[in-house]
Amino acid sequence: MNRTSNRLGALLRKEVFQLIRDNSSLLMGIVLPLMLILIIGYGMSLDVKHVPVAVVLEDNSPTARQMVSFTDGSEYFNPTYVYDMKIATKMLTAHEADAIIVVPADFTSKLYRQEAQIQLILNGGDATTAQVTGAYVSTAVLAKAASMAASTEAGNRGYGQITVDSRLWFNDANTSTWFFVPGILMLVLTITGVFLTAIVMAREWERGTFESLFVTPVRVWEIVVAKILPYFAVAVGGLCLCLVAGRMLYDLPMRGSLILIVGVSMLYLMVALCIGLVISALTRNQFVACQVAVYVSFLPSVMLSGFIFDFHSEPIAIQVIGELFPTTYYLQLLKSLLLVGNNWALIIKNGLILLGYLGLFFGLTFRLTRKKVE
Repeated sequence: MNRTSNRLGALLRKEVFQLIRDNSSLLMGIVLPLMLILIIGYGMSLDVKHVPVAVVLEDNSPTARQMVSFTDGSEYFNPTYVYDMKIATKMLTAHEADAIIVVPADFTSKLYRQEAQIQLILNGGDATTAQVTGAYVSTAVLAKAASMAASTEAGNRGYGQITVDSRLWFNDANTSTWFFVPGILMLVLTITGVFLTAIVMAREWERGTFESLFVTPVRVWEIVVAKILPYFAVAVGGLCLCLVAGRMLYDLPMRGSLILIVGVSMLYLMVALCIGLVISALTRNQFVACQVAVYVSFLPSVMLSGFIFDFHSEPIAIQVIGELFPTTYYLQLLKSLLLVGNNWALIIKNGLILLGYLGLFFGLTFRLTRKKVE
C-alpha cells in the first residue's frame, strides 16, 4: 500500500509540475472560462434596449415634440431627431437606426379630430428586434397620449386618440428565417476557414510535415498559398450551395449585387483562413488549436456579432469587444447586401476593415511560419 501511494504521489507531483509549466493548460482551464462567463453574463441579453431611433418631426409644434418625448432619457431608445425623411431613410439603410418614428405635418391639427397618426418604420432585417421595438413604441405612444389627455381640459373632447401605423422594411415576408440565413452563411465560412485550417495544419506541425518541407527549396509564401487554396475552394463551394438553398428554399432576397455578395464573402473567407493558420502556427497542437478556434472564432461569431443577440442592448464594453472581431463587420455587410441593397458607405467602410484584418493575419502567418526546425 505504501509503495502504491508513493508511486501515485510521485505521478501526481509530476503532473502538477507539468501543468504549472504548461501555460496553455492554465489558460484553457482557468483564464478563458473566466473571460467567457464574464462576457456572456454581462453582455448576452435577450432584452432589447438602447434601440437607435430616427425621429422625423415633420410637425415641429410643441405638441408634436411632447408626443415623442418618451424616447428621451429612456433606456429602451436612443433617439436622433431629424427633419427630413431622406436622412432617416439613409440612417435605417446604413444600420445607424433600427426604426423611424414619423410625426406627420398635420399631426396637431388632426389630434383634436381624433384622427392623429404616427408612422413607425422598422428594420425587418432582425425580425425579433423589430417586433419588440414595435411593441415598445406602440405602448409608449398610448401611454403618452393618455398622459397628455389627462393633463388637458381637451381630454373630454377626444384629445390623445392616436394610432400607430407600423410598417416593416427589408423583410416583406416578416420571417426570422431571413434574419438567420446570413448568420448561417457567416458560420459556414467561419467553421470552414478557421477550424479546418487550424486543426489540419496543427496536425501537420505535430507530425513534423512542415519540418520536412523546410528542407526543400520551396519558399514560405508558396507553402502558405498551397495550404490556403484547397480550403478556400471548399468554402466557396459551401457558400454557393448555401446561397442557392437560401434563395430556393426560403425565398431569401438578394437586393444587393450578387458579385459583391460573393466578393465580400471571399474576402472574409481569406481572413478566416489566415486566422486558422495563425492559430495552428502558435499552438502546433490539434487539441489546443481546436480549443483556441472555439474561443476566438466560433463563440464570438454566435454571441458577439449581432447574429442572435441585439448588439445595441449589450453594454458598451461588450460592444467594443465585439467590434474587435471581423465577423461583426462581415455579418453587417452580408445582411445589408441581402436584405437592403448596395449601401456603398457601409460596403466601403466594412470592406476596408476586412482588408485590414486580412493584411494583419496574412502578415502574422508569414512571420510565424518560419522555414526552420525548432
